[in-house]
Amino acid sequence: MSVGHEERWNVIQERCATLEPGTELVTPLSNRPFRVREISTDRLQIRFDDSSEKRPLWREQFEVLTDRLAEQRLAVAELPPGVEPYATILTLLADFGVEDGELAYVSDPEMGGGSPYLVSPADARTRPERLHDDAILLADLLDTSEPVDPETLDTGTLTDLYVLLSDVQHEADRLRQTARESLLSRLGADQELHGRFGTVRRTTRERRRPKDDETIFDVLSEHEIPREWVLGVDPDKLDVVLTATGLEEDDVYDVEEQVYVQKTEVEEDEKYSRFRGLAERIEEVDGEEGEELRADLRDLEARLDEALSA
Repeated sequence: MSVGHEERWNVIQERCATLEPGTELVTPLSNRPFRVREISTDRLQIRFDDSSEKRPLWREQFEVLTDRLAEQRLAVAELPPGVEPYATILTLLADFGVEDGELAYVSDPEMGGGSPYLVSPADARTRPERLHDDAILLADLLDTSEPVDPETLDTGTLTDLYVLLSDVQHEADRLRQTARESLLSRLGADQELHGRFGTVRRTTRERRRPKDDETIFDVLSEHEIPREWVLGVDPDKLDVVLTATGLEEDDVYDVEEQVYVQKTEVEEDEKYSRFRGLAERIEEVDGEEGEELRADLRDLEARLDEALSA
């Protein structure tokens, strides 16, 4: 705990810089995958894979959080969303870890640095592989649950349906963004590209992003505009302050309760086992049954061709 803020920040930067290319990190509660995209003198720039949202993790906020951890542990289950990525990054360091469900300085520094929130490229499936596997599982569940009326499904099946729909949505959106980037390189201005299932065209929109703070403040000063007029509160920084101080949430937030369903855990082993079972069943199909399956597929393709031509 005697490590100074500057030394620890240097370690954070070094640890992030030495992550193997393609390494994915996940937030402790929401299980949101993200990657460190940029390392600056005062921040880390991360990007969430499920939304392409970019977010800075500030050096000063790491200092606030580690000072708090020097006094007491923090329950992982109670971390606000804005603090989760900070917690993930800290577990990459040798002197931090998760013990008994709490983020803390580890009792044995030699055991630290083994983050439970890190997925190496060797352990991770590619995005198309994830989407392919989850889509097959979803298709099988839809096929065996006809008609798919949520009101008629038992609780376990309904839970599985929600989890698979969520996983397919996320992976499909990630792959869609990759496909979009490739298409943009092939599309000229006002050009359309036609495929079997639809048409796309290049569209241009303007998006504004503020310049760096110093540039904005200089321009405001030139026009004698008080900088306080444009200063605001950063919610992510506010979450860190709430976690690290005695400030109460209702002191700084107007809290409105909303009820929703959150996916908190995915049984990847069970999904993989089920997928392998389906694959083996498909491989074993032969004879009359196999021919019927292939005939069904040909019939489906013909109906799609007919619908598309119409």
